[in-house]
Amino acid sequence: MLSTVLVANRGEIARRVFATCRRMGLGTVAVYSDADADAPHVGEADAAIRLPGNTPGETYLRGDLIVEAALAAGADAIHPGYGFLSENADFARAVLAAGLTWIGPPVAAIEQMGSKVESKKMMDAAGVPVLAELDPAEVTDALLPVLIKASAGGGGRGMRVVRSLAELPGQLEAARREAESAFGDPTVFCERYLETGRHIEVQVMADTHGTVWAVGERECSIQRRHQKVVEEAPSPLVERVDDMRDRLFRAARLAAEAIGYEGAGTVEFLADEAGEFFFLEMNTRLQVEHPVTENTTGLDLVRLQVQVAQGRRLPAAPPPMRGHSIEVRLYAEDPAQEWQPQSGAVHRLDFGRAAEFTVLREPGVRLDSGVRDGSVVGVHYDPMLAKVISYAETRDEAAHLLAAALRRARIHGLVTNRDLLVRVLEHPAFRAGDTDTAFFATHGLENLSAPLVSVADEELSIVAAALADAAANRSRARVGGGLPSGWRNLPAQPQTKSYDSRTTGTHEVRYRFTRTGLTVEGHDGIELLAATPDVVTLAVPGPRGPVRRRFDVARYPSTGSGPVLVAVDSPLGPVTVRRLPRFEDPAEQVAEGSLLAPMPGAVIRVAAEVGARVELGQPILWLEAMKMEHTITAPATGVLAELNVTAGQQVDVGTVLAVVRPEETTDAESQE
Repeated sequence: MLSTVLVANRGEIARRVFATCRRMGLGTVAVYSDADADAPHVGEADAAIRLPGNTPGETYLRGDLIVEAALAAGADAIHPGYGFLSENADFARAVLAAGLTWIGPPVAAIEQMGSKVESKKMMDAAGVPVLAELDPAEVTDALLPVLIKASAGGGGRGMRVVRSLAELPGQLEAARREAESAFGDPTVFCERYLETGRHIEVQVMADTHGTVWAVGERECSIQRRHQKVVEEAPSPLVERVDDMRDRLFRAARLAAEAIGYEGAGTVEFLADEAGEFFFLEMNTRLQVEHPVTENTTGLDLVRLQVQVAQGRRLPAAPPPMRGHSIEVRLYAEDPAQEWQPQSGAVHRLDFGRAAEFTVLREPGVRLDSGVRDGSVVGVHYDPMLAKVISYAETRDEAAHLLAAALRRARIHGLVTNRDLLVRVLEHPAFRAGDTDTAFFATHGLENLSAPLVSVADEELSIVAAALADAAANRSRARVGGGLPSGWRNLPAQPQTKSYDSRTTGTHEVRYRFTRTGLTVEGHDGIELLAATPDVVTLAVPGPRGPVRRRFDVARYPSTGSGPVLVAVDSPLGPVTVRRLPRFEDPAEQVAEGSLLAPMPGAVIRVAAEVGARVELGQPILWLEAMKMEHTITAPATGVLAELNVTAGQQVDVGTVLAVVRPEETTDAESQE
């Protein structure tokens, strides 16, 4: 019997495995980088071992350090989680060589499936339908478009769609760099890219006695940058195509049996609307989206992994599927700005009564998260904040539950994809089960990423923010604190407060407290019922009479000299603005045409020199952050007047990387 398990991972992944270990009475050991020293998974473990450094290459990809940590902490088993070393055969071999139990598949199975190139050949020989692998050097116009993929990993890292031969060399180079950074292996390959299709995967579980389960299928077709965003079980496509589930399960079991698989794994397929499918890859680990399978089977897959590693037999057949479960990945990113990842403090992440890291057996919502209030999202790791999962008897109910939970959640501090997730879940095409891999392109990312709150309701929320700020000022006043805000014994100008919205710009709230009550310019008839620094209640005029509305207001001071962040939550929708100072600091102004770092990161390449003429949209330099490359382009056609960074330099968010003097400015100066 095992006694203590080290999880060779971080964040939500480690917390998920720890939750099952605690339910099984097992001790837990965490490992952590310097950046993760205060992370929740570290504090929750019975013991924690530091891995010096910050980057994955220095820490979570150092198998030797992790094995040493397990031995030092007295662990007798290692669970790899998912990502990092979870599909690294050398790491699994080192764990076993150290006399530790490996809670994962056989080393040979990892090796056989570790190369997507070789695994496709093996599956083809076993009779599993596959998409042919292409040598990048042999790609022709007739084969376009193609998809470049990293042989050693997944999660969208090292993946590029190429539609012209001219861009192929550059995209190959970028994909190799990204794959090397994320997985320590720069090997990439190509395959035909299908513009639309369904991403269907089958969860398999096998014991050491020859029993192989196909536990259930999941559909993961809604993706951004080839990384899954929404996952569900069962698949709407499989539900409506006769015999597709039987054929999928047969192919998945065949794949597992062909390599003598043991433990939890996932066989992924690309399917068309007719129900035909092709093998993509086999992930020899637990998947991020495993909770939807747990909810629809009642199984704890991590518990089964531990039991299989101890030699336990599986029953002859898995339990039948029940109900429907949907998972979304809540990311710190801005979908409207090309999915730009965000970094900084998570001031609040509150999903109310959501269960954590447990199988849902009744309709409800589950939260699997690696952050808590006050956590900091850095640049070294994936910016996922949480997985939010619903379970219900029907798909419609599961979608409604999940959308409602996301709308009500209090998420303060960072820009997230919350609005997009809700719009996807409420979209008629999603509700109809039409969820192919081109979902964002088909239905318009601009529409799907639009704010949930209307402009009018955002303005009302900002009025509430101003009134809460006024109440906060009164509560801190040493003299006359009991008087109304802006009180005068004679008529005077309105009080003014200004706020900046990321989507709608500057809002100025002009209000006065009079003998007859509150007056707000542009909001006739509004009545203030109560105001504290944290809660404002208004009576808002409506076609059938006034409607009472409550607004919860939270303020978070900037860590520097920047404006205060104000978050307003109400049934109208979430609103986040920045309170602008009455007077702007000239030192904080930047020159026209400045290229600011959108996030902290490392400059990995510079493609222009000072004095060079650049075109609008031309790449100037590339940043690496959160294991992805981000291109910084010219904001206008003109001359590169300043270049303030070099390759290899670390930069903070807001750093002026370069300045492009627009063409109009350049022409005007030449005439003077």
